[in-house]
Amino acid sequence: MADASHSPAPEGSAAGSRVTARDLFAEALAKDPTIIGAKVGTKTFDLQTPFTLPPNEKATPVRSNDPAGLAIVRHSTAHVMADAVQRLFPGTKVTFGPATQHGFYYDFDKQGGVFTDDDLARIEDKMREIIAAGAPFRRVVISRDEARALFEKMGETYKREHIENIPEGEDISLYFHGDGKTEWVDLCEGPHVPNTKMLAAVKLTAVAGAYWRGDERNAMLQRIYGTAFPSQKALDAHLKLIAEAKERDHRKLGKELDLYMNHEYAPAMPFFLPRGAVVYNGLIQFMRQAYLRHGYEEVITPQIFDKRLFTTSGHLPNYRENMYLPVTADEIDKAKLALRVDVHEAKDADTDPHSYRRADRARDHAVVDQLTELEALAQKPMNCPSHCLIFGSRRRSYRDLPWRMADFGRLHRYERGGVVHGLSRVRSFCQDDAHIFCTQDQLHGEIQAFLKLIYEVYTAMKFPRVEIRLATRPEKRIGTNEQWDAAEGALGQAVRDANLQFELSPGEGAFYGPKLEFHIEDALQRPWQLGTIQLDYGLPDRFELEYVGADGAQHRPVMLHRAILGSLERFMSLYIEHTAGAFPVWLAPEQAVIVTVSEKQDEYARDVVKHLRGLGFRVTADLSADKLGAKIRNARLMRVPYVCVVGDKEAANREVAPRSRDLNKDLGPMPLDEFVTRLTAESQPPKP
Repeated sequence: MADASHSPAPEGSAAGSRVTARDLFAEALAKDPTIIGAKVGTKTFDLQTPFTLPPNEKATPVRSNDPAGLAIVRHSTAHVMADAVQRLFPGTKVTFGPATQHGFYYDFDKQGGVFTDDDLARIEDKMREIIAAGAPFRRVVISRDEARALFEKMGETYKREHIENIPEGEDISLYFHGDGKTEWVDLCEGPHVPNTKMLAAVKLTAVAGAYWRGDERNAMLQRIYGTAFPSQKALDAHLKLIAEAKERDHRKLGKELDLYMNHEYAPAMPFFLPRGAVVYNGLIQFMRQAYLRHGYEEVITPQIFDKRLFTTSGHLPNYRENMYLPVTADEIDKAKLALRVDVHEAKDADTDPHSYRRADRARDHAVVDQLTELEALAQKPMNCPSHCLIFGSRRRSYRDLPWRMADFGRLHRYERGGVVHGLSRVRSFCQDDAHIFCTQDQLHGEIQAFLKLIYEVYTAMKFPRVEIRLATRPEKRIGTNEQWDAAEGALGQAVRDANLQFELSPGEGAFYGPKLEFHIEDALQRPWQLGTIQLDYGLPDRFELEYVGADGAQHRPVMLHRAILGSLERFMSLYIEHTAGAFPVWLAPEQAVIVTVSEKQDEYARDVVKHLRGLGFRVTADLSADKLGAKIRNARLMRVPYVCVVGDKEAANREVAPRSRDLNKDLGPMPLDEFVTRLTAESQPPKP
C-alpha cells in the first residue's frame, strides 16, 4: 500500500492542536478501508479519538492486519462478547476485557454456575448476530460524576470501583455499539474498530477462573478467552497453532516425560525429577561454558539475610509484597513469651467498664510490636544486593574492572496464587544471573559485549528472531532523574551502535534502573521475554561502592544487572514447548536407549550401556518382556534421540541399529564405535 503517514496536522489546523486519525488519513481511508487507527510514538488511537500531534511527530496508519490493528480488532471483539453474555445471562456483571498477544479475554461475575462449552457456542452465535448488524462503535466522553451515576444505576460495581482509579484530569470515555435496536455500553479508553462488521472471524477458546485484579483475596470471576482476526483464513491458521500448543503444553509434557512435579506442601515451587534435572543442569553447564569464554567469575551467596541489607538496597520499601520474611522458632517463642508477660487481663472490671477496652488496645499494640520485632530476616528475591556486599568487602582498583560476577543461587519471590502457572510463574527459581561492575568509560563496551554474548546464546539455542525493547523509568523508583537520563541514553546508544533496532516500553523498567528486554519467538510463533540488561547507578550509591581510579581518587562504579535465559524454570517451560519435549542430543535426559529383540541379547545390551556410560553418555536399556514394537514406541514417546535395536546379528558383530528421532529414519546396522563417533559429535553443547 502507498505510505499514508502524516507528520503535519491537517490543513487548517494549528500544529499541536487535537486531531483524529480520520482527519489525518481522510484521503487514504477512501481507498483503503483496512485503516482503523493511527500510531503516534508508542500510543495507538482509533479513528474517532482526538489526540495531539506534536509539530515534529509522525502519525502512522494502523491497518486491521497490523499487530496494533489486531489488538484493536480483538479489544472490540471482547466488547461484543460481553454484550452477548449479558444478553444471554442477565444479571452478569462485567469487569475488564483487554486484547492479549494472541486474542482477548473478559472477566465476568456470573451467578448460578460456570460457563459451559454449550454456553460458549451460544455466546458465539449471539456475537455473530451483533456483528452482522454492522453497528458503529461510538465514543462519548463524560464527567466523573456522570460515570459514577451511570454505572451505579446499572449495578456494575466493578466498573464503579474502577472509576476511582482513573487519574484526575484524564478523559473518562464510554464506548457504545448495538444491533440496531439496543446499544451496549462500557467504560473504556479504546481503541476500537469503526464498525462491528470489521470483526470478520471470531472464536471463543476457553473458560478459566480469575480473581478480581489478580488478588486471591478478592472475588473469583469467570474469564472467557477468545481470539479474532480480520479473515477466516488467518483465524484457521491460528486455531491450528492453538491445537499444537495444547499438545506442547509444558505442564502436560512435564508429567508425560517425567520432568518435574509439584506438591501442595511447596506450592508454586517445582520439584525437578531426575530426567528434568539433567536438562536443568545441562542449561546451567551450557551457560557456565559461555561465561568462561566471556570472562565471568562465579560466586555463591547466602539465601537469608538481615533485613537491613534489603532496606539499604531499596527492596524492602519497594518490593516487600513479593518477599519472604522468614522467622526462626526461637524468635516466635520469644514473641509468645513477651505477649504473655506484657499483656494482662483487665483489672477492676466490676468498677471500671472501660478496663476491658484498654486491655484490648494494650494487647493489640503488644501484638503489633512483637510482629515488628519478628521481621528481622529476609530471603533474597534477587542476587544484586549480595553482590554489592562482595564488591564492597575490600578495596578495589580500576585495574579490577570490569568485574563480571555470575551467580546461579536460588531465589524466592512471593507470587499471588492467582498468577502462578506451571514452571512459567513460580515462587522458587534460579536465574543465569550476573552483575558487571565497571567504570563509566567501560560502560558502552560492556553493553556491546553483552549484546554479542546474548545473540551467540540465542543463535546456539535456535532462536533466530530476537526483538529488543528499552524499558524506561517506572513511577516507583530509586535514583535521580539525571541518573535515569544517563542510564536510558547509554542503553539506547549501545543498541544503535550495534546496528540493532529497538522499541520503547515506557514505565516498564526495574525500580533501580532502565533495562533492555530481549524477546524471542518460539516454534509456535509466540513471543517470550527472556534476557535483560539493566543499567544501575542507584545501588552503587546506596551501598557506597568505590574503586580507586588511575588518578588515585575514589570513584563510584557503574553496575549492570543482566540475564540471558532469565529464570531457568521459566526457560524450561518455554523450551519444553518450543521443542515439544524433543530436546537436542546434548541436552536430552537419555541420549539413546538400547532395545533388545529378545532376552537373548540382554547381556550384550548391558555391555553396550556400560561401555557408553563409561564414555559419559546418558544411555539406558529396555530389557522388559514387551515386544520390540512396544519398546520402540515407548522410547519414541519419551522423545529419546536414538533408539538402538540389537538382535542376534548386532550382538555377534558388536553393532547397533539406531533409529534417529530428528531424521525420522532408521540408520541401519553400524559398528558400535561408529555410533559412538556420531553420538560424541551431537553430545557437545553448541558453540558460536
